[in-house]
Amino acid sequence: MQTDIRQRDPKQADPKLTEKANTLAGFLRDRRMRLDPAAFGFSGRRRTPGLRREEVAQRANISPTWYTWLEQGRGGAPSADVLDRIATGLMLTDLEREHLFILALGRPPEMRYKPALGVSPRLQRLLDAFDACPAFIKTATWDVLAWNRAAALVLTDYGTLPPDQRNILRLVFGNPAIRAKQKDWEGMARHLVGAFRVDAARAGAVKEISDLVDELCRASPDFAAFWNENDVYAPSEGVKHLRHPQLGSFEMEYSAFAVDGRPDLGLLVYNPLDERIKERIRALTGRGAATGPTDAG
Repeated sequence: MQTDIRQRDPKQADPKLTEKANTLAGFLRDRRMRLDPAAFGFSGRRRTPGLRREEVAQRANISPTWYTWLEQGRGGAPSADVLDRIATGLMLTDLEREHLFILALGRPPEMRYKPALGVSPRLQRLLDAFDACPAFIKTATWDVLAWNRAAALVLTDYGTLPPDQRNILRLVFGNPAIRAKQKDWEGMARHLVGAFRVDAARAGAVKEISDLVDELCRASPDFAAFWNENDVYAPSEGVKHLRHPQLGSFEMEYSAFAVDGRPDLGLLVYNPLDERIKERIRALTGRGAATGPTDAG
């Protein structure tokens, strides 16, 4: 069923919206003209490249007249649902879809969570470049996907764990050895739960974490208590104090970074504050040493 045309005279558009509408119109025209009609089963001779407007409207299941108005900068603001259908009809990438929403509505679309299966070689090389700084890539559900040798030594050697156990919260709330090595386990764990809540919401993964939250609430009264507090914390930066069996007690600053183009992933880097600790990390990882689980980040 096609979407009805908005009941609005396109000639009476707000002048303040004209520039934005024209920008949206130009983007739609450009992306339409890049598509190959034959790839979508459309035939016939054409005077211009790309799909016809009515063909895009057909693929998006919207009114051809309304879509024409949008390309002419006078159709009014479409809904998020219609923008999603237009994005599908034009075969837009995730980045192009985001740009479409910003042009039309002044905001990005709601996040659509996609489970990550791994990281690119480029990201792994970036991790490995931090020779004395533990670093890893985590998902919005806080599964660790990739890490460097410093992380294996200082934090947890994730390579020794089954993939389904490489979850930061499972390790923090389910491993007594990790709890014992924390100077302030309760404060650290409470902060983790609040930051986890923020990360999941930002990535649109609220439904995806429900099973993990239920599991942790059953297994850990501490997690259940912290989760029910509904506190939120910025997952961006802070200081971590560790008691390490080989390196002793020391502090690290940590910083969290978004992975551009991958809202489902986050990069966390720890920077030891003592240069002597950094030198010892380099020496130990240079010999290929790695410990078992000592801390979960």
